[in-house]
Amino acid sequence: MENTIEIQKYLPHRAPMLMVDLIVSMDHENVKTIFTIAEDNIFVEKGQFVEAGLVENAAQTCSAIVGSSYFVDAEGEDIPGVRVIGFISSIKSVKIHALPKVGAEITTTAVLQSSFDMGTYTTCTMQCSTYDGDTLLLEGDINLFIQQR
Repeated sequence: MENTIEIQKYLPHRAPMLMVDLIVSMDHENVKTIFTIAEDNIFVEKGQFVEAGLVENAAQTCSAIVGSSYFVDAEGEDIPGVRVIGFISSIKSVKIHALPKVGAEITTTAVLQSSFDMGTYTTCTMQCSTYDGDTLLLEGDINLFIQQR
C-alpha cells in the first residue's frame, strides 16, 4: 500500500485508544481506513471486537477529514505543534450488523454530509460504513466536534 497515510498525522489518539491503522484514501469529502483487530485491543471481548470499538473506529475514520484541516496547510505541509480535541457530539443513527473476530482487517469508509467550520472548532455530520471483507459490520451517521487547543 504505497499511498497509505498514517492516521496519527491527523488524530491525537494514541494506543490503547487508536482504532485505525492507516488511511487508504482521503479527499475533502471521503475517507477510507483499515484497522487490524489485535487480541489485546481494549474493545475485544471473548475473541470479538465489540460494538463500542466499531463506533470508535468509525468516529476516528470520520474525524480524519476534518482533523486534517488543523494538521496540514493548504499546500499539504504539516503544521507543527497543533493539538486538537474531538468527540462524538451525537450519533444520529447506527446499525451494528455483525462483530468481527480478532485478526480481522476491517475497512471503514466515511462521507462528509455537512460541516460548520468556525476557525478554532468544527462540527460535522458524517455517513460511515465498516466492512470485514464483504460483510457489512456497521452503518450510520455520526456528528463530531473537533476543536483546536
